[in-house]
Amino acid sequence: MDINDVEDEDFGFSRNYFLAKESGTSAKKSGHKLSDIDLVPEEELRAAAMDLKPKHEKEVKALMDSYRSLYQDWLFELRCGFGLLMYGFGSKKALTEDFASTTLTEYSVLVVNGYLQSVNIKQVIAAVAELLWDQIKSKRKTTGSLAKAQLPYNSKSTDEVFAFLDGSLAEENDSFVCVLIHNIDGPGLRDTDTQQFLARMAACSHVRFVASIDHVNVSLLWDKKMVHTQFNWCCHHVPTFAPYKVETTFHPLILAHSGSGQTPKTAAIVLQSLTPNAQSVFKVLAEFQLAHPDEEGMAVNDLYTICRERFLVSSQVTLNSHLTEFKDHELVKTRKHSDGQDCLYVPLTTEAIEKLLMEISQ
Repeated sequence: MDINDVEDEDFGFSRNYFLAKESGTSAKKSGHKLSDIDLVPEEELRAAAMDLKPKHEKEVKALMDSYRSLYQDWLFELRCGFGLLMYGFGSKKALTEDFASTTLTEYSVLVVNGYLQSVNIKQVIAAVAELLWDQIKSKRKTTGSLAKAQLPYNSKSTDEVFAFLDGSLAEENDSFVCVLIHNIDGPGLRDTDTQQFLARMAACSHVRFVASIDHVNVSLLWDKKMVHTQFNWCCHHVPTFAPYKVETTFHPLILAHSGSGQTPKTAAIVLQSLTPNAQSVFKVLAEFQLAHPDEEGMAVNDLYTICRERFLVSSQVTLNSHLTEFKDHELVKTRKHSDGQDCLYVPLTTEAIEKLLMEISQ
């Protein structure tokens, strides 16, 4: 092809481009608005997303098995004083909870759902202290020194709680509470003050952190001291390619009309992600509400008694951790009984509760 023909072709292309731009600016603008789009109901869209079949199941299973072979290495890192920071594409919720339930059986574990807006950091700190104290009392009971077990801190003083978590009593040197945080970079934990509290807690001698991250700018949350001295992260690249089903349950969908309140479908998604004991505790409350429709709710003490009899919880601390998770996910709410006592109830209709119990029993 002649070089002049090439130049003419390039000139023609450029000229047509600018002519199109000029005609575009003078063209009449569309009167359509984004609000005119007929969006599908949120529950329908979430149900469609739930029905999507997973792909590459064999490869994902092999990948998860390879991570399970690292559990003992991760446990060794925790015992050496490191925190575990999990990153990579896909939800790390199932992976980290499997690690905790199979490998950290000798230690108390507190799960914090950082992807929720309603996380209360002071409640987290108090719960960690309660779990450590419960662990210490169990050890002292076996050594016959339970009489000495007096609560060594003022639960209302954050400084005293931190001092207790960082204590150096000889008989408790090997005791620690593992704080498992799903999305430590989540919206409920992202502010500076909360991250400072978490870093201070992670630096305590009787606390270990296992956390997951997903936000691209997570490194902006921490300075050098927090990363290397307080959190003392040991980072692990663990892409799971798992969908963020639970983490996104309470985030509004852009392409759907937002629904109001909890639905049986979203509640079932959350419950199915919890431990069998947690599901059983919820069933006790839901079945009580179905059997006593005229009651204002179930007293916490009554729930604890039944759960203890059925070996679903070992202490009030364990029940409180389940209830906190239920309340965070809006599965359970609290209101005052006519006698002034706090009672628990499921904020769903009778029909919805029956449908929910059927869903989680399948």
